[in-house]
Amino acid sequence: MPDASLDARLRFAIANKRLLQLLYSDAVRVSEPHDYGVYKGVLRLLAYQLRAAGGSSQNPRGWRMLDAGKIASCTVLDESFPGSRGDAHRQHYVWDELHARVK
Repeated sequence: MPDASLDARLRFAIANKRLLQLLYSDAVRVSEPHDYGVYKGVLRLLAYQLRAAGGSSQNPRGWRMLDAGKIASCTVLDESFPGSRGDAHRQHYVWDELHARVK
């Protein structure tokens, strides 16, 4: 379970369609947060990553399912994003419990 401030930041960013800067797996990632909740028993964040720097050797853009407990730092940026990228990503995930979803 993340600390209360991380939980609040994730919910705020989703509700207000604000980008997040995350430190995750030794990489700084800038992402659009889309869904946040429990998936397969683990608290997770589904985000569309726009860019990454650091330890990530993956393609910097695309969907990422992140374990919220492994987010080392999280900053809500002033930059916003338009909202949902459509229903395609939702068809693949059946959440145990959904706390927040971007509209």
